[in-house]
Amino acid sequence: MEQWQHRTVIRDGVNLATRSRGDRDAPTVLCVHGYPDNGEVWDALADALGDGYRVITYDVRGAGASCAPRALAAYRLGELRDDLFAVIDALSPGRPVHLVAHDWGSIQSWEAATEPGAESRIASYTTLSGPCLDHVGQGLRAGGAPLVSLRQLAKSWYIGAFHLPGLAPLAWKLGLGDAWPGVLRRTEGLQATPSATQSRDGAQGVALYRANMLPRLLRPRERHTRIPVQLMVALRDRYVGPGLLEGLSEWTGPLWRREMNTGHWGPLLAHAPVTADYLKEFIAHVEGAPESARLARARVRADAGPDTGKLVVITGAGSGIGRETALAFGERGATVLCTDIDPDSAAATAEAVRQAGGEALSRRTDVANARSMEALARYVERELGAPDVVINNAGIGLAGPLMDTSVRDWKQVLDVNLWGVIHGCRLFGRQMIDQVKAGHIVNVSSASAYLPSRALPAYATSKSAVLMLTECLRAELAERDIGVSAICPGLIDTPITGRARFVGVDDAEQDRRREAAQRLYQRRGFTPDRVARAIVAAVEGNRAEVPVSVEASGMRWVGRLAPPLARRLARLDVAP
Repeated sequence: MEQWQHRTVIRDGVNLATRSRGDRDAPTVLCVHGYPDNGEVWDALADALGDGYRVITYDVRGAGASCAPRALAAYRLGELRDDLFAVIDALSPGRPVHLVAHDWGSIQSWEAATEPGAESRIASYTTLSGPCLDHVGQGLRAGGAPLVSLRQLAKSWYIGAFHLPGLAPLAWKLGLGDAWPGVLRRTEGLQATPSATQSRDGAQGVALYRANMLPRLLRPRERHTRIPVQLMVALRDRYVGPGLLEGLSEWTGPLWRREMNTGHWGPLLAHAPVTADYLKEFIAHVEGAPESARLARARVRADAGPDTGKLVVITGAGSGIGRETALAFGERGATVLCTDIDPDSAAATAEAVRQAGGEALSRRTDVANARSMEALARYVERELGAPDVVINNAGIGLAGPLMDTSVRDWKQVLDVNLWGVIHGCRLFGRQMIDQVKAGHIVNVSSASAYLPSRALPAYATSKSAVLMLTECLRAELAERDIGVSAICPGLIDTPITGRARFVGVDDAEQDRRREAAQRLYQRRGFTPDRVARAIVAAVEGNRAEVPVSVEASGMRWVGRLAPPLARRLARLDVAP
């Protein structure tokens, strides 16, 4: 990578150490670090941005190679704001920068972005793990419940410690600086290189808290901005809870919200390529490019539903449970990708979602074909970004004795009912991991997974395998906060009943059995929309296993508590 060019910017006697690299004619990205860091914390992100951008970092006053004034008043937000403006004026005169800031860098950048006339210097603002103190103060004044939660108070314990005279600086001088990489490793799983100025940065930076916290929280101002803002939320942040970042649209113009399932420093140090991709997408749009599908989903809207901004991928969405699940998530504000082996039925479902006021796309996919599923995954990753929810729903029915079930029959059932689920889990689970998503995978199994049956050997085997696959994957992905649920419906009146095959009988008998099965399911009257509601609830509550209907729950308990009875029931000939 290109070497950094160093320059000192002087404002009111304070030397600010800056670094820059890249084409001066390219969009300029100005990065402002937080506490207890210096400008070097942005190196991984600068590398991930690659060519095509001019990147500027600087050490804020009190950190790195910049001056450290002694007076507490020198660290007030107004001084920090003017430092930022001075760096912009010196290194990017006449061309607004794309401001990116983390932690205390975000706090002081909010001060700059909400200053009247800031649009002449700042083209866009991406904030990571740092609220505007005035917005927090306004929320406290209004009695905002999420802002004063006990959880956030627990996260902010260190702020009180920083206000105790001499305590925090003493800790840094007594060895916290040398121990800091170990702290990051234990608390966030990060490998960080020790900074030569770490102890000084930590000790001096306490002044940021002491000079600004209480004045801004107790006497908050109304601070608005018209600059496009991209809010990046680290869901596992130990210090800045998501509640501190709610209600931001009240103070901003265009606003986009991204979520990353990582800790406080994760977007900079562990997942810089993902953060860089988000930045590139956002900057390109601010510079005039059309809004990408992924960025459009991230835009904050006043009429947002609980799943607004999320992408839900559903297989077998052309009818039955898949169709109703698509409608349910569409009603909640999600963008739904409806896939089915029948492209017309998938398109019809997507149109139904749109007619109901939702956002939907459709695509033909054969879940039994690995290449078809891989093509779907490539399309999703390239055009839409990793999904937030995947519903592996596609399935087929097959009934009849094992001895009458051919190898071809077995292959068809297992390819659709089991391999289709495996493909969906492995392909989209990998995307969720790579793009740091706290996503959810739902695998539609069946009540037939709970009990053996002489009438359904192939079907029950495939669905039992789906249930076990779900449990294994749930254990594997738990540490990444990706939920995995198995849905086990009972007698559901869906088109799959009319398409199920009965082996070992002639055509006339097959038609008779299908009609008899359809009448039975219709008399039961359990409709697929109720299964769709169960799927939504499973995602919301991260439920491991959901038997849907009374018969499904009964079969579950018989299978688990009375195996001898289950074996006796398996001998019954329940063929219609």
